Amino acid sequence: MSKFLSNKLRNLIPYVPGEQPKKGEFIKLNTNENPYPPSQNMADIAQKVAKELNLYCDPNCSVLTDTFCKYYNIDCNEVLFGNGSDEILAFCYLAFCDREVAFPNISYGFYQVFSDLFNIQAEQIALNDKFEINIEAYFNKNKTIIIANPNAPTGIALNENQIETILQNNAQNVVVIDEAYADFSGYSAKKLINKYENLVVVGTFSKSRNLAGARLGYAIANENLISDLAMVKNSYNPYNVNALTQTLGIESIRDDAYFKECIQKIINERNNFIEFLDRNDFYTLPSKANFVFTKSNTISGEQLYQNLREQKILVRYFKTIGDFVRITIGTTEEMNAVKKALKN
Repeated sequence: MSKFLSNKLRNLIPYVPGEQPKKGEFIKLNTNENPYPPSQNMADIAQKVAKELNLYCDPNCSVLTDTFCKYYNIDCNEVLFGNGSDEILAFCYLAFCDREVAFPNISYGFYQVFSDLFNIQAEQIALNDKFEINIEAYFNKNKTIIIANPNAPTGIALNENQIETILQNNAQNVVVIDEAYADFSGYSAKKLINKYENLVVVGTFSKSRNLAGARLGYAIANENLISDLAMVKNSYNPYNVNALTQTLGIESIRDDAYFKECIQKIINERNNFIEFLDRNDFYTLPSKANFVFTKSNTISGEQLYQNLREQKILVRYFKTIGDFVRITIGTTEEMNAVKKALKN
């Protein structure tokens, strides 16, 4: 680092993204991407939008907002879009975290990075021995709460009653439910935003909508909370969602059949893979996401990771979480290759 770096950042440990190998080098199942490409309609429309990139994009994402809100049956003042859900989470930190924040000790790594970056005291609350969130540990915290649902990397999801109980016991502070993987679970807390004034639901087009490379995220909340987030956004980067991404987001929503088809294929493949793991001496957590968190009962997690890597299959191994590896659900062909490799 240079001598000019601010002293408050000298001890910052940045987020480390999953490895991004050259295309075709590995079967890439380490970053929870959707294995299916965007629909052909998106590719066709992208070429048209490219001809207008000399102009600034719409800072209000007006057409995207209108399309999104009609699809999800919410008001247009109840959503805000961002450059991926990570940017939306950063806006939440700036808007709602004065001093302290609480989140699970095993969850999305960016929560701690944002806490450090924005000088917010973070309380990491331990999961139970089944890797589940203990909702009572979040009652009356008097600090902003962030929960990924389904959680990552475990894939375990809270039900609606559990989420409502957390909201009811934190009426004086904001609760952020990060729903990056919610479309694979069959449940979303979106419908609760007008029942609880302290709820912010964060989502992304990266996972279920095949657009990880486009960077499109959103927050859904009541009008007052969205107004707070919009003030932060417009004080930082009003043109935060580029024209091409806005158009791809619109087409993703309109092509509903393709969206649902891809989700169902991933869910079917996930369930099939879990059954395979259960038959082959693995312990796997009950996933509601587009990945599984599993460990072999015969070899270490590090050895399992290395064995798969040697067979050109890339998964995610977290040294701090014992012998579990996280395996993204790919296509049938990719998952068959994983099964074959696990038997070797």
